[in-house]
Amino acid sequence: MEKTFVMIKPDAVRRGLIGEIISTFERSGLSLYSMKMLRPTKDLVTRHYPDTTDWYSTVGKKCLDGYSLVGKDVKSELDTDDQVEIGKMVKRWLVDFLTSGNVVAMIWEGNSAVKNARRITGNTLPIMADPGSIRGRYSVDSPDIANAEKRPVHNLIHASGEIDEARDEIALWFPELHL
Repeated sequence: MEKTFVMIKPDAVRRGLIGEIISTFERSGLSLYSMKMLRPTKDLVTRHYPDTTDWYSTVGKKCLDGYSLVGKDVKSELDTDDQVEIGKMVKRWLVDFLTSGNVVAMIWEGNSAVKNARRITGNTLPIMADPGSIRGRYSVDSPDIANAEKRPVHNLIHASGEIDEARDEIALWFPELHL
């Protein structure tokens, strides 16, 4: 049975959406394998996000696309338009955000768990998420607001994007399980 990692982020915890999110996954047919609430350390969150040029470039491109979407000049607001530098900036924002409060780390299992969890979660930009997805139903944040406040988009939830990523994230967040 395929397993995937899902994390309810501090914004969803603060808003009291834990039950709604878990219910959504349960109704989808996935099964909860393990769950814990914790306030992650800076070290844990830093290790969660890759430290590679490819990752920084991908994240930086998403940020640039977000600026383009709302017609803003990224260079005038962030003092750079370099994708890698912007990706590193976003990683710092993510570390600060995820360590700002409790998160709920979960392992879900089932048929095509990784792809199904991503489908249920919705697009990382809530304004582009399917209205039936978690982000589409419960998040109203957008790149223009997040970028103006120099923070990541508050999109409630993280779900692994690939099987290898899920395996690595499960091992990082649940080392006691030895899966």
